[in-house]
Amino acid sequence: MTVIRDAQARRSETPGGVMTTFASPTQGGASRSLWKVEAKPGAVGPVHDFDSEQVWSWIEGAATVELGGETFAVAAGDVVVMPARTVRRVLADADGGYTAVVTAPAGARAMTADGADYGVPPWIA
Repeated sequence: MTVIRDAQARRSETPGGVMTTFASPTQGGASRSLWKVEAKPGAVGPVHDFDSEQVWSWIEGAATVELGGETFAVAAGDVVVMPARTVRRVLADADGGYTAVVTAPAGARAMTADGADYGVPPWIA
């Protein structure tokens, strides 16, 4: 068993917010990655895709999820299963942003909507 203390959590900042990695292959040797997304109010994520499923659980705030050509309003308590190879974008609530906890298989690779490889994001590695 590996214990990862809060002080050891890896934080990655982007213009839209902060991702805090709780566990991943390089943090605890986990076979799945688990991280928290704290999106700034009004943050607009990129249109992108992943090669594996992600599960998002909103714990605070609200967002609009564009997934596979559909649009969903989500808020604290909601969960979205984002299938692999399904183009997506997450837009944070303009007033309060959101906080979500996300999991995906270790090594999940991000890509552009047309399939160009972005690689493994640092919060999943």
